[in-house]
Amino acid sequence: METAELIQRVRRVELKTRGLSDRIFSGEYHSAFKGRGMAFSENRSYQHGDEIRTIDWNVTARMGQPFVKVFEEERELTVFLLIDVSGSNTTGTRQRTKKELITELSAVIAFSAMGNNDKVGAILFSDTIERFIPPKKGRSHILRIIREIIEVEPASKGTSIDFALEHFLSAIKKRSIAFLISDFRSPDFEQILRQAGKKHDLIALRVSDPLDRKLPSIGWIPVQDPESNQTKWVYTGRTKTRQNHAMHEKNRESDLKALFARCGIDQAVLLTNRPYVQPLMQLFDRRG
Repeated sequence: METAELIQRVRRVELKTRGLSDRIFSGEYHSAFKGRGMAFSENRSYQHGDEIRTIDWNVTARMGQPFVKVFEEERELTVFLLIDVSGSNTTGTRQRTKKELITELSAVIAFSAMGNNDKVGAILFSDTIERFIPPKKGRSHILRIIREIIEVEPASKGTSIDFALEHFLSAIKKRSIAFLISDFRSPDFEQILRQAGKKHDLIALRVSDPLDRKLPSIGWIPVQDPESNQTKWVYTGRTKTRQNHAMHEKNRESDLKALFARCGIDQAVLLTNRPYVQPLMQLFDRRG
């Protein structure tokens, strides 16, 4: 990709997603993701309605009038984006691909974190680690993350959430907020998901496309697995074929929902052909 085109694409993503994070998500993000605790800020004179337990008796004795302790939330957090860049995310409707949706979601979350003065890091993964971006603050750092997502050409097409979470757990010792953004077409990863959910505040953002769920009735079509590059011909004109495919996908989605529930992981489902504002707002509201 030419440098000028890349810069334009990064800028378009910033313009769209930063506006959303500023106008819509800033308050919800702050409420949904708490700081590490309450830290002493200052003493001030007692005011009517202050709780008796907040009185600082030592200062009160020295000053000859009641003073209270004022606390504020220790706000700074570290946010990590675990971003699936495998082959299955290159698919999508004419509106946008899964990768484009993943890019926008990552940007919205990153700018929301930036607005709260949080550090943001990222791991881009397939069935290996494609990029590791240590957590930092600032707009230029967020733009770097967006640029890496847009321009990455993964060395592998497969997906291993298990490997990505293992790497994350070994690399990041301090408790963080972690957004795992993927279509979750990966071999079993329940054990490591459970471990990651206990050590970090882990949230699953599952991206999906209508074609994942429903095959069009257009006769024989070549269906290529974007992760293995294997192609097989499928006759979509047969009702039974379409029904079997839909049932398989429905069961897969039910299994994923049950998996996240068992592991205590909050999740939201985002579709390529629908706005993602409402599902994200609902996720933040549930946690607020």
